[in-house]
Amino acid sequence: MSSIEIRLGGSGGQGLILAGIILAEAAILDGKNSVQSQSYGPEARGGSSKAEVIISNEYITYPKVLKPDILLTLASSAYLCYKNDMKENGIIIIDESIIPNDEDTQKVVRLPIIKTAQEIIGRAFVANIISLGVIAELTNVVTKESLERAVLNRVPPATEEINKRALREGYNLVKMRGSEIWQKQMI
Repeated sequence: MSSIEIRLGGSGGQGLILAGIILAEAAILDGKNSVQSQSYGPEARGGSSKAEVIISNEYITYPKVLKPDILLTLASSAYLCYKNDMKENGIIIIDESIIPNDEDTQKVVRLPIIKTAQEIIGRAFVANIISLGVIAELTNVVTKESLERAVLNRVPPATEEINKRALREGYNLVKMRGSEIWQKQMI
């Protein structure tokens, strides 16, 4: 791995800025170089937000994502805004509520991330942590051990168990749909 560029996009309040921070920290715990940046609209909740993470075994010379290898988005508006910036062989991970464009040249993986947070975990606010589990299981960009450690370093102590469970549910989403994803040659 020389360098992996990741963009997490969604609406304010979905916790994707925190997810970006956690992902960057997990990479550092794995002994890699990582930078993280973020931006969000002026709205407190509901406005657009994005977190960008670059992970590399080498020195990172520019701290901004130019062409993401991975895009994860939990909102249609973010998908429409960011999907055209992708590397040609990139992976787009979207919540199942988002309808992908048939003309996308990237591999698109649709998973019930928000539904899993609401119905399996019972807390919508952990969709960001489920997303991190999905990214880790699909790409191995960080180890599961470092990712869990980074999650536990960043979440309130009273929510540690629910966040560990959310991370496992993210891994399970990919494992349960793995053969379907592979058969469609999406990854």
